[in-house]
Amino acid sequence: MKQNPVVLVIDDEAPIRRLLRLTLEPQGYRAFEANGGQLGLQEAAARRPDVIILDLGLPDMDGLTALKRLREWSQVPVLVLTVRNCEADKVAALDAGADDYLTKPFGAAELLARLRAVQRRAPGGPDEPVYVGGDLQVDLAAHVVKVKDHEVSLTATEYALLRVLVQHAGKVVTHKQLLRSVWGPNAETQSQYLRVYITHLRKKLETATTGKLIQTETGIGYRLVVGD
Repeated sequence: MKQNPVVLVIDDEAPIRRLLRLTLEPQGYRAFEANGGQLGLQEAAARRPDVIILDLGLPDMDGLTALKRLREWSQVPVLVLTVRNCEADKVAALDAGADDYLTKPFGAAELLARLRAVQRRAPGGPDEPVYVGGDLQVDLAAHVVKVKDHEVSLTATEYALLRVLVQHAGKVVTHKQLLRSVWGPNAETQSQYLRVYITHLRKKLETATTGKLIQTETGIGYRLVVGD
């Protein structure tokens, strides 16, 4: 664990945030706070924390929604800390990308031990919430797409498709992988969906001056061209 790790606490209860700060800061953590999901996502993009403590009962969005949005661009370790203690909630949080789950009330020693454990398991390398390739810019945290500094409006499905291509920029993503990621495992044979939406994406993203941004790999899949 590196010196002075940054922890982001996303919880709408001020007393809990204060208790966590009093627990974490004497252990060398630099603690930042957010009282809602949207602010938490913004802080995660700005602060690049080493670990996040996330409550599921947030005022502006469910904690699971915030977690799923975070996982679109970040693999930062997430410890869910919540009053929800039923098995279904734990399974849902872990399936959404949580690294561990702790219920309130909690003991300080166990909390710190779990934070150390999820940090040890964390993948190396920094997260990058903004992709820039040539004329294309995709802010994965804010869901904003720009071409030549002009914002492009995409549907939810178009954005989901572009997001997968961005996450594998420069590499071929197979038809099945794209279909499974965007439409689910039951859509792996529905290649017509893919052709239609790739066409839509190209019309919105590619111009005579940008050139081709999405390359067709015949019989295999598609590749997002990495610009200079």
